[in-house]
Amino acid sequence: MLVQSREAKVFAALAVSMTIGVIILHALGNNPPSAGAFCLWRYTKVVSAEEAVLTPTAQPKGVWKNIEIYYSGTTSGNIQQLAFLSGLTDPEEINCHYVICNGRGADDGQIQPTEKWQRQQPVIRSWLNPEHQDASTGQTIFICVIADSKIAPPTKQQIKTTLALVKGLCNKFNISPEAVRCPAEWKLHKL
Repeated sequence: MLVQSREAKVFAALAVSMTIGVIILHALGNNPPSAGAFCLWRYTKVVSAEEAVLTPTAQPKGVWKNIEIYYSGTTSGNIQQLAFLSGLTDPEEINCHYVICNGRGADDGQIQPTEKWQRQQPVIRSWLNPEHQDASTGQTIFICVIADSKIAPPTKQQIKTTLALVKGLCNKFNISPEAVRCPAEWKLHKL
């Protein structure tokens, strides 16, 4: 009887400690691994291009009219690392709608939708060329490809995934291929 009671107490203590550990890791899940404890599940969840196009909120037709693909200017990264490099304390404030990873920070070609996309919020970019800085900027979907055109160009998988994402976005929101802006070397690929 005494052994059975002791085993029950040990099992209960183990279950409680594991539950507390999971809660703590989930609460710290938005921190990059270098910042300490984190929840690996949030970094390994792979989203397909079809899933990435889905939005939790309904959008009336014509809200999104353009797509802009640009490079991060970094050789590696993901949403959390880009936020850190941008001086943001919260990765949810990253100023784009999607991040396409290159295998150094997340899986090659992995699509990471940002909170701006999930909430269907526009991105206003202060760094855009003056000819692109107009009222339509608030109607542009921004896709950040983790790459540096000179040091670390995009991988084949990144290009393939980005093109699939762009195709899905164009179909869903009735965006014409002419309204897609991308780096010059991407003109070889059919958008």
